[in-house]
Amino acid sequence: MLKYVVAVFLAIVLLVFGFVWFTGKKVDLKLVRPVTAVGTATTVSVQADAQHGTKYFSAVLEQNGQSQTIYADNTSSAQRSRIYTFPVGKKVDEFLKDGPARLILTAASNDMRGSTTTISQALQIILRAPTVVADGMQHYINQGGAELVTLDLGGNWSAAGVRVGRYSAGTFPMPGQPDNSSHRFSLFPFPWDVSPDTIPLAFARNDAGTEVTTTFWVKLFPKTFKTSNIELKDENLQKVVGELDPDGSGSLVDRFVKINRDLRKANNDQIYQLRTNTVNRILWSGPFVPIKGTRESFFADRRSYYYKGKKVDEQVHLGFDLAQTRNMPVTAANSGRVIFADRLGIYGNCIIIDHGYSLQTLYGHMSRIDVKVGDSVTKEARMGASGATGMAFGDHVHFSMLIAGVQVNPIEWWDEHWIRDRILSKIGSPQDKAAAVQAPPPASPTEHARKRHRH
Repeated sequence: MLKYVVAVFLAIVLLVFGFVWFTGKKVDLKLVRPVTAVGTATTVSVQADAQHGTKYFSAVLEQNGQSQTIYADNTSSAQRSRIYTFPVGKKVDEFLKDGPARLILTAASNDMRGSTTTISQALQIILRAPTVVADGMQHYINQGGAELVTLDLGGNWSAAGVRVGRYSAGTFPMPGQPDNSSHRFSLFPFPWDVSPDTIPLAFARNDAGTEVTTTFWVKLFPKTFKTSNIELKDENLQKVVGELDPDGSGSLVDRFVKINRDLRKANNDQIYQLRTNTVNRILWSGPFVPIKGTRESFFADRRSYYYKGKKVDEQVHLGFDLAQTRNMPVTAANSGRVIFADRLGIYGNCIIIDHGYSLQTLYGHMSRIDVKVGDSVTKEARMGASGATGMAFGDHVHFSMLIAGVQVNPIEWWDEHWIRDRILSKIGSPQDKAAAVQAPPPASPTEHARKRHRH
């Protein structure tokens, strides 16, 4: 009888052992963020997923026949997902030199089987920092406006541009230069919501994440932006909510405020994503032509929304609202290529045109769109008609200009002299210069405003 019990016990043990052994899963290893290059000290994060956790983890770096364990964690854990973070680079691995290397990652599952998983990642060791030298010109910038600086880059750089606070703009090769040219320029915005004390920084960064910055001569002209009050009526709320949130719940005011905040942000994020849909050449010619009509709002107008005398929201309106007659023609401010022609939330029926080098124009609230993505348009060509689609209470067109996805004050771009002095005099393309200044400046009711912004 005892022998029978022992035999049964051993059989159960073997069954349990076999079950655990054969159901043991390997560790799934993956880099949290792709790493293709490391520098003096680049942070690497690896995620390890396993049913029973991990028993140990190690990272080995190999280069030129040498290998070294640069990180190890022998702490067993039943946690199903763990992230191991460690530095890789010359500061911690002194044998490294510029050139190719390989990172080998190994982990063992925290079960009886202890299966090991190994993955290998090719790396480029980049120890030399890039360099960036800005031009020695004087840069006059209006808050909410734009400026252009030329940069000479050196070393192993992969990205460069200008950063103003939390905003940044990239670079383009000088006209006529190859795409990989190190003599470049950055057309960048100084956004309306950045403190006038903010110092623009030119930067260059390599694939290892090593970044260098430099300053350049800047004189900023602070601007005071207008404020306005909008009294909401039930018919306004119903119009907007019925169009943009037909299946929502809650009061009309709550739904309107949610649209005004959340959908506005989502739409502006979508517009920002279109900043890279640009060409490396000037598509426009001469000053931009404002759409005919009465200006009903100003750039960066801070709007307070009231309902029955109570303030319910506050938002900043970027761009101009222009109105003249119902379904008035909407014309292109300058020549370019249509990169968006569709519904866009609060902007309603919307067109976005790329004019080259990340300079774009936006036309919103249209009743009709007569162009499609990919179309080339010429200056003052008709593209549709104004309307009241999206977050609009009456027939008009919303007009914005953008640089690197950031909305800027259009007034500068209506001024031939500003364009010549601040943009074309620096990028050195006789052909582009001749094309861009051949048209006379348009007569418009904004002439006085243009003179105030001319620097």
